[in-house]
Amino acid sequence: MENMSNGLSHLFMTVFLHCFSAFMVIPAITDITMSALCPGKDECSIAIYLTGIQQALIGLGSLIIMPVLGNLSDTYGRKVMLMVPLTLSIFPLVILAYSRTKYFFFAYCILRTLVAMVCEGNVHCLALAYVADVVQESRRASVFGVLSGIASSAFVCGNLSTRFLSTASTFQVAAAVAVIVLVYTRMFLPEPLMKEQISTKGTDTICLLEKAPNKKFQLFKTLPSFNDVLCLLSNSSTFLHAAIVSFFVNVAQVGLESSLLYFLKAQFHFNKDQFADLLIISGIAGSISQLLLMPILVPALGEEKLLSVGLFFNCVHMLLYSIAWSSWVPYASALISVMSIFAMPCLKSMASKQVGPNEQGKVQGCITGICSFASMVSPLIFSPLTALFLSEHAPFHFPGFGLACAAFALMVAFIESFMINSAIPVTDCSLNNSESAEP
Repeated sequence: MENMSNGLSHLFMTVFLHCFSAFMVIPAITDITMSALCPGKDECSIAIYLTGIQQALIGLGSLIIMPVLGNLSDTYGRKVMLMVPLTLSIFPLVILAYSRTKYFFFAYCILRTLVAMVCEGNVHCLALAYVADVVQESRRASVFGVLSGIASSAFVCGNLSTRFLSTASTFQVAAAVAVIVLVYTRMFLPEPLMKEQISTKGTDTICLLEKAPNKKFQLFKTLPSFNDVLCLLSNSSTFLHAAIVSFFVNVAQVGLESSLLYFLKAQFHFNKDQFADLLIISGIAGSISQLLLMPILVPALGEEKLLSVGLFFNCVHMLLYSIAWSSWVPYASALISVMSIFAMPCLKSMASKQVGPNEQGKVQGCITGICSFASMVSPLIFSPLTALFLSEHAPFHFPGFGLACAAFALMVAFIESFMINSAIPVTDCSLNNSESAEP
């Protein structure tokens, strides 16, 4: 028990430092992008399209890499695979820490895109698998919420630091923290129990993927197959509906992330400091929600109801952004994050309960891979919408139309969430009776 507690505490510190480094550059990067591409302007379609293309490429890369790393972590260990994204994420920050001129910005964009294709979301995905290794099912949703709360706290601290730092110092501090978290993880984070140790303890959870037909000629056994994903989706209606909800939630969330800051800059002339203020409010609300409210509400309401509550308020949150009529409205909308942030921890907890302990990395990688597919699709929809409705050629006057469409995607996820029932027993793979065991 003490080893488990120590492992979680070091994991939480790793996630905090990594998120601190990643999030503190968000308020500054919009102004740097606008300065490099459209100097002196508050509206720039090129910047919006460039951001959308980056996010689409990152989503494509994550779709391929995320399940691979998740599955490899089941074999080689969570800590080993955590070192990959922690190491690679240092290099793009170093470029802008050195200089933020036009050509260094383009070098940053290229390297950041390539690195994020491998690293985006992988730290959180592997952290979830780590938690699933060491935490009982009955406590898993609460600990997932705490993990997300730690990330929200890092979000607050990172943006608060940016509020009082110059742009140059922001990237220098972010690069330094990225190096520190790599060293800290290497020195202090213990490896959780893996397949062999876990299997000796026994489990009541059915291992869905172990029921899948064995393949005699599978060359890369450590890599997840498409049949593994199909097996998860066909064996558990809970996992299927959770995957659908995850897709629409991430379509909406990435649409918000790719559009909001450009929308606020064009409408209300926000700058780095105002972006930081807004993100701080949102982060504080999320931290309160996940660290204080979620451990109380999960036992009281259950994961299914809390998921629906979170999706409803998230929809209201985005809709309020889209119709913002004054500069104070985005700040009011950010406060609704206190009730809108429950969705993903609940979803990932429900998904983790559908598989055995040997498959946690794989199932979290599959869910995160589906989210990455949404991250690839979303910018292709919302970047053109945002650029069109912020320009002078909009078919009608509704600058926040793209954000309203994101709210509609969340409404679809909200309706779909009513079909999730994690109490339904897991059934056999439809292919279970086919091939015999591999010699």
